[in-house]
Amino acid sequence: MLVGAVFLTCAVEMVEALTIVLAVGQTRGWRSALEGAGLALVVLAALVGAFGPALLEVPLDLLRVIVGGVLLIFGMQWLRKAVLRASGLRAKHDEDEIYQRKVAELGAHDESVNRDRVAFVVAFKGVFLEGLEVVIIVLTLGASSHRMALAAVSAAAALVVVGAIGVVVARQLSRVPENAMKMSVGVALVTYGTFWTGEGLKIRWPGNDAMLLAFLALYAALTWLLVVVARRTDTVSRGVVS
Repeated sequence: MLVGAVFLTCAVEMVEALTIVLAVGQTRGWRSALEGAGLALVVLAALVGAFGPALLEVPLDLLRVIVGGVLLIFGMQWLRKAVLRASGLRAKHDEDEIYQRKVAELGAHDESVNRDRVAFVVAFKGVFLEGLEVVIIVLTLGASSHRMALAAVSAAAALVVVGAIGVVVARQLSRVPENAMKMSVGVALVTYGTFWTGEGLKIRWPGNDAMLLAFLALYAALTWLLVVVARRTDTVSRGVVS
């Protein structure tokens, strides 16, 4: 479950970062876009090197409570958006639309001396912000399970896969089922968050780690139920209005 949670989380964030980099590269030039993205990765690596090991010095129970809370926040936010999108109450995250919007924004700038700076800053910002979320998830999941190397390998695998997708499909990012990925990741994060928060509070779960599967099934069922209820409520509301 650790491998799947880390892989899917990283993949979702990397798809969003890739969208920005593709838009910048196609519109303003690949050199500045790649330089901005590269510097963002270097800064993130420096932050991990400087502060990442400090997580391993925190008492395990306290770390589990902190990590559990963080994962619950991330997971519930992702699930809320995914449920709204799956039920039709909110438009699905369209990477093609984001791409076109970024192209329009960048094209509005002068094709002069500011071109490289604009491309560099936009690419840096996109990769850094999305990458920071990946770093938080990888460090917290890896440190809490004492499997930092496995979490790092999973993140690297996600980077390779998303990078390959970017090279092959380029602008056709809408084919990536991002909402389904976010829903799956949200369920996984809430599952881990509940489990680790409980362990940090000295709760003894029946079956120990096997309880993760029970939480996973429970939250998956609740998410499906929320989608069904939201769809029916929306249908009834539209019927009343019409």
